[in-house]
Amino acid sequence: MSNSISLAARVDRVKPSFTLDMTSKAAELRAQGIDIVNFSVGEPDFNTPENIRTAAKNAMDEGHTKYTSGAGMIDLREAICEKLKRENSLEYSPNQILVSNGEKQSLYLACQALFQKGDQVIVFSPYWVSFPEFVTLSDAEPIIVATNPEKQFEPDFDDLDSKINGNIKGVILNSPSNPTGGVWSEKAVEKLLKLASENEWVVISDECYERLIYEGEFTSTENLNSYGAEVLTCMSLSKTYAMTGWRIGYAAGNETIIKAMSKIQGQATSCANSIGQKAAVEALTGDQSAVTEMRETFRKRKALILELIQNIPHVTCVEPKGAFYVFPDFSHYIGLKSDKGAIRDSFELCDYLLETARVVTVPGDGFGAPGHIRFSFATSSDTIKDGMNRITTALQQLN
Repeated sequence: MSNSISLAARVDRVKPSFTLDMTSKAAELRAQGIDIVNFSVGEPDFNTPENIRTAAKNAMDEGHTKYTSGAGMIDLREAICEKLKRENSLEYSPNQILVSNGEKQSLYLACQALFQKGDQVIVFSPYWVSFPEFVTLSDAEPIIVATNPEKQFEPDFDDLDSKINGNIKGVILNSPSNPTGGVWSEKAVEKLLKLASENEWVVISDECYERLIYEGEFTSTENLNSYGAEVLTCMSLSKTYAMTGWRIGYAAGNETIIKAMSKIQGQATSCANSIGQKAAVEALTGDQSAVTEMRETFRKRKALILELIQNIPHVTCVEPKGAFYVFPDFSHYIGLKSDKGAIRDSFELCDYLLETARVVTVPGDGFGAPGHIRFSFATSSDTIKDGMNRITTALQQLN
């Protein structure tokens, strides 16, 4: 067997998912019997609601275990259209819907269908780690634009204006945001839509945290689109219904774009899994009380973790209005020294917290935000208290 395997250049261009890496580290330490606190997890700590699990069991018993239409079962696409009308006031037909193996695949397919070499795509920082990589995998170039932490990490429109050029073909919007939990104002979204319309950009709106809003009501990007911009809405069942492992997400938009995405999906993964699709019908059309209960639990945990973070010296944190993350600024501690030397960035600070406090966190540098650390509060209140106490003690040892 040859040892000189030549890999495609795109492998070197794409960065690994460090959020999954941190999750793997946590699992490895737990497997070794080490007591750790895990703030890295990007998923609800609840089980999928019982009515959804029951629907999946019934689907298996009834023989819904075969391939489905590449775009998704018609009854699920109809349920999605019903949901979008009921909850988002959006009108779509089933041929404008694509069901994928998680919203992550929908976002990837959108970039594959829309962008190519020579194109540029606007990505706002801090960004979900996969956004720049989706663009890179389409052979396009991500253009990173700054945001304003004091305004829920809304776009810095001065920075955006300075980077506008004829090569930009799209923009990715994520509100509520991972990693910040920020929720953009309608005014900011409308301003971006106006620019998109004027410059003929496609707006990819990642709305997977739409039901996790703690102030006011969520407004879908397309609802604010009075300028006629091309908007592709991507949503998920993962966060809303604690269905991360079921891998069901969907996109809604222009039929031409949806068909192109479906064409690529057909050659990549054929279709989303049939049992998950049947469960998704129940999730979207059945009892929604569990969603409200989970959101209220997250609301209480958010208040708790913010209170504890505020007690850590030299750390500041913007209160998130959505999702289940806080994104505090630990810049004061960058440059301080541990027994192993100076801490140079948030990657090394997170490593220090892991080694010293046995707490798993996610470094802000990986999200394009040096000095910050992402904490998920999708974990119990006791775990939050324990973890923040450990972190406070570990930081006191730096000098």
